[in-house]
Amino acid sequence: MNDDSSIVRLAAILRTETERSRPGERLPPSREIMRRHGVGPVTVSRAIAQLAAEGRVVTRPGAGVFVAPARHPVAEAPDSSWQTVALGDRVVDDSAVAGLLAQPAEGVVPLTGGYLNPGLRPARALAAAAARAVRRPETWAMPPVNGLPELRRWFAAEVGGTVTPNDVLVVSGGQSALTHAFRALAAPGSPVLVETPTYPGALAAARAAGLRATAVPLDGEGVRPDLLAEAFAMTGARVFYCQPSLHNPTGATLGHERREQVLAVARAAGAFVVEDDYARYLATGPVPPPMAAMDAHGTVVHVLSLSKITSPSLRVAALVARGPAAHRLRASQVVESFFVARPLQETALEFLASPAWRRHLGTVHQEIGVRQAALLAGLARHAPAAEVHLVPPGGLHVWVRLPPGTDEAATTEAAQANGVLVSPGRIYYPAEPPGPRLRLTHTAPASPAELDEGVRRLAAVLPQ
Repeated sequence: MNDDSSIVRLAAILRTETERSRPGERLPPSREIMRRHGVGPVTVSRAIAQLAAEGRVVTRPGAGVFVAPARHPVAEAPDSSWQTVALGDRVVDDSAVAGLLAQPAEGVVPLTGGYLNPGLRPARALAAAAARAVRRPETWAMPPVNGLPELRRWFAAEVGGTVTPNDVLVVSGGQSALTHAFRALAAPGSPVLVETPTYPGALAAARAAGLRATAVPLDGEGVRPDLLAEAFAMTGARVFYCQPSLHNPTGATLGHERREQVLAVARAAGAFVVEDDYARYLATGPVPPPMAAMDAHGTVVHVLSLSKITSPSLRVAALVARGPAAHRLRASQVVESFFVARPLQETALEFLASPAWRRHLGTVHQEIGVRQAALLAGLARHAPAAEVHLVPPGGLHVWVRLPPGTDEAATTEAAQANGVLVSPGRIYYPAEPPGPRLRLTHTAPASPAELDEGVRRLAAVLPQ
């Protein structure tokens, strides 16, 4: 009776007994177990050894065998490594965009970011607009999938030209508009032309859509049409992404004549121009009309967002397109998210129709002028080695060139350690950067005084 089956049977019996017993309770002596179950000493010792290995009993020489203390089962450590194979190699790199959205720690001066400082946002006016909007029962009904007619009419009038409300699709912010555009206008694996440098969020969205970004150089007046034509011919690209007004990060603005040249080049290539008009309401001086207003053939897909000029949480933007591209863009939104929440659209309408909208524009334009002047004066006073690329007529940023040989990454890290956040130039390039650069945001600090303090902290880590 001391074969393997006897051991298994006895172990099962003793296992049941331990489960009914209290921790620390003594099991019957071996002789008693042998008598009860008609087994030999070897069978008993091996069955008890099995329970000890399972942690159910504790053997104390000279004292006997006792039920082990209650055990809390240890859950198996989660292992998600299998997902690496399942997901493949289409990595979505959000590092550059996440860095621009990061909130500064207490006591750190932000000279980076893409939105107005909270003190410059029309928070009270937006709250009042939202309160008025949500009181109306129809605000909670489903909106048209392409957006409220009144809001589409407002965006169409802002773009101008022959753009109609039917050409406008209301989407959830400018970044969402770019994502829709890249997915709808080009197949994965296709090239997309971009200015260099350019907005990191556009590069991230294009790469997430499986597109290959190809750089087109610009000068102080924006993208060069001759090099754009050459890039179209070399790559066979059918999409060109650009920011013709107050380009991010350089601040360059395409003149009217050059805009016409860009349109002509794109039409000759049979390509779309994705016009990101992110800074339309941040200009303190005159800028030419959007290229969409100059386009009669559906070449331009236009993006106009309210988030930059109001609040990052007012995720309302227009995506303007014509022809089959418009249908594809609308289909993309319906499949992905149906529509933009109606309370948000109604809030935007309430705010835009109120006197607070024009007052806010005037306040922001004045503040941009003051802050840009403060930033330029601070750089001249504290960091003369940082060369300003150009002085744009408005916008949020200034693009500066550091002395040759400066370690851009080390400078950015040293600045953060010294209590100031800056945006490294390398994230704005689709390929290798030509040299060390920084983008400095003058609307992110709480005041001109804090702005000057940030420049002073930055200057302390720059080469003299």
